[in-house]
Amino acid sequence: MPVPKAELHLHIEGTLEPELAFALARRNGVTLPYADTEALREAYRFSDLQSFLDLYYALMAVLRTAEDFTELADAYLARAAEQGVRHAEIFFDPQAHTARGVPMGVVVEGLGAALDRAEERYGISTRLIMCFLRDESAASAMATLEAAKPYLDRIVGVGLDSAEVGHPPAKFREVYEEAARLGLRRVAYAGEEGPASYIREALDVLGVERVDHGLRCLEDPDLVDRLVRERVPLTLCPLSNVRLRAIDVLADHPLREMLAAGLVATVNSDDPAYFGGYAGDNFDAVRAALGLGEEELRTLARNSFEASFLDDDEPRRARYLAEVEAYEFDRA
Repeated sequence: MPVPKAELHLHIEGTLEPELAFALARRNGVTLPYADTEALREAYRFSDLQSFLDLYYALMAVLRTAEDFTELADAYLARAAEQGVRHAEIFFDPQAHTARGVPMGVVVEGLGAALDRAEERYGISTRLIMCFLRDESAASAMATLEAAKPYLDRIVGVGLDSAEVGHPPAKFREVYEEAARLGLRRVAYAGEEGPASYIREALDVLGVERVDHGLRCLEDPDLVDRLVRERVPLTLCPLSNVRLRAIDVLADHPLREMLAAGLVATVNSDDPAYFGGYAGDNFDAVRAALGLGEEELRTLARNSFEASFLDDDEPRRARYLAEVEAYEFDRA
């Protein structure tokens, strides 16, 4: 069994494997522009973030009903459980669905049906985080937040994703202020393709509690000092970084340097169907490519639970952390 871990940076739409995409397409009468699953998998080769996003949004056409979203989440949870995930904080992109005529309630209730039984079926506790598309307008984000109000019993926080460059965090200041007023936790993409200054802006303007990616923080030593001092978690996604060309090869990933600096780094899968691996695969990949030792891997697992939004269930967090401390790594 892999080391117990929390997954804190996972887009449920990014878990859509080719086989499920074709099954849902048949069920919903959607024609995909690919001959078969192998042709679609071959298309999962990207030159940058935008080339990925183009395919990512196009494939969402197969997601139409609550049953579709339930099936998508169930498939992810089954894989996550096999890879040692004990707690998952799952992102979803409502604007990508409402723009296609799929109501917010269909998405939330569909996902919720799977999450409600996640612990019983898979031994995984869950939280749901609603993300805003940063290449859409702030007004659209605010309307999305308004539409989500009937479902806030199911949504623990808000995030900010999609194309980063040219869409600074400050664009969403008022949306995040309203989210804070509603008692929602706040995270945001910053410093993946965008500059390190976006990380500082996400902290100062949006009041984020975690930084998604945060890869480029090392370009700003003062920012690194602040992130270490304030214990701000970074939800890194190593295989995603390589697939989207943020890093040429995994051996160049700064994860080890980040841990040595005292940053609260975590390892996650982002969009695993597209990027070649789920949470445990990412752990295995960085262990091999960076030569991480047992204590570094234990630190990553510990960080994931400490960075999770389990403040409402500290006994659970303590149990998970005890599992991490008791875990015996395979020395083969």
